[in-house]
Amino acid sequence: MDYVIEMLNIRKEFPGVVANDDITIQLKKGEIHALLGENGAGKSTLMNVLFGLYQPEQGEIRVKGEKANINGPNDANRLGIGMVHQHFMLVDTFSVTQNIILGSEPTSKGHINLRKAEKEIQELSDRYGLAVDPRAKIRDISVGMQQRVEILKTLYRGADVLILDEPTAVLTPQEIDELGDILKSLIAEGKSIILITHKLKEIMNMCDRCTVIRRGKGIGTVNVPDTTVDELASLMVGREVSFTTEKKPAEPKETVLEVKNLVVQDSRKVDMVKGLDLDIRAGEIVGIAGVDGNGQSELIEAITGLTKAQSGSIKLTGKDITNLSPRKVTESGIGHIPQDRHKFGLVLDFSVGENIALQTYYQNPNSKYGMLNFKNIYKKAGELVEQYDVRTSGLHATAGSMSGGNQQKAIIAREVDRSPNLLIAAQPTRGLDVGAIEFIHQKLIEERDKGKAVLLVSFELDEILDVSDRIVVMFDGKIVASRKPEETDENELGLLMAGSSSEKVGDTQ
Repeated sequence: MDYVIEMLNIRKEFPGVVANDDITIQLKKGEIHALLGENGAGKSTLMNVLFGLYQPEQGEIRVKGEKANINGPNDANRLGIGMVHQHFMLVDTFSVTQNIILGSEPTSKGHINLRKAEKEIQELSDRYGLAVDPRAKIRDISVGMQQRVEILKTLYRGADVLILDEPTAVLTPQEIDELGDILKSLIAEGKSIILITHKLKEIMNMCDRCTVIRRGKGIGTVNVPDTTVDELASLMVGREVSFTTEKKPAEPKETVLEVKNLVVQDSRKVDMVKGLDLDIRAGEIVGIAGVDGNGQSELIEAITGLTKAQSGSIKLTGKDITNLSPRKVTESGIGHIPQDRHKFGLVLDFSVGENIALQTYYQNPNSKYGMLNFKNIYKKAGELVEQYDVRTSGLHATAGSMSGGNQQKAIIAREVDRSPNLLIAAQPTRGLDVGAIEFIHQKLIEERDKGKAVLLVSFELDEILDVSDRIVVMFDGKIVASRKPEETDENELGLLMAGSSSEKVGDTQ
């Protein structure tokens, strides 16, 4: 068998951690090959070795049968290997073209030839059905379109092998379908793709073969048509996984959150939340379904004090908290698992222990007379890291050194541990594997069963249907429908999310 890429017996170590332990993966020409594993299993590390960002302690890399020394991304690019990272490497204020040519600028008589680059990028975009505007500013395009820019960046540099690191983690269901079509067009053009993921359905829908790694060790490679979702899940986590969350019927009690006629604007002074009403009661999980950009983010930011409401009111257990500071909102009894963990959830250069104490560092027993008690801070952090299986090289390691999924688990541990009256969970399982998702869903249900109110915002309709006791649909800044999970399905919710139904039904209270 001829392979375009072979990574043979790769070992990569960091201080105190063996990230990759004798792993082998072989990529055929013209295939989409999934690299599957839990959070922190070593998937991204292995691909960073292939892309030249890390150097392995042992093992060999072969490209088209020839041994290759890849000492950096430039070497990888010269060998036809491109990588789209989970967190995009784009400059917001630059245009699409400026981002794509950065570091490989075409020049004419000593000047950058933007017009030539724009033409080439437009041709590449048309060829692969990417529908990217070369002149658009990055800050003005959607997350899904930014990902296409990253793919174009690799193609512009002549990549024949594309590594995509968790490419669907920030995409809507529609964008995921569109990405699948794009990957098929790339394969039809003779490209080969390694897809780092933990989403089993996408492996079944998109991939030809799958290599599974668990806690840094290779478990094996399977042909996707010959396996099942259950088998992949068992290989990944080493045990059977339940895909349905078991829970008793909700017993809603008094109203915890009361939002009335709320109007919230975005940074451009455009109304994104338009006279919205929403009540959430103790002992229930309310799920908000909606396509990204329909006001969900602005609603959450207004409730948590991250942005000001233009009008309307927000009450928590009967107390008006409208436009209070984030700290005052937190102290009033709200926990927040933010949609963007890097922007709102963590200080990446702080230690794991310090991040877990971010909401309580100024309170006893973490501080006294203005002095931090690091012994107590790290003791509590250690307990939560163990309880929530946050995989890190140590409590003093920076939050930025952890995998995305483990960063998310650290945030969830911090927020759930305080057991607030209202827990807002925005994309709580983004970037998590099936084992961790199962664990997080159970934590949300435990909070509900303690008599807490939970607001779940997710782009994953199966998550909304599985976990929620009541589902409300947001479209164009308003709640357009309310449903019980057992009385609806993904098709109906998808239609309502797209605004194709004018029916304003259901009591949102």
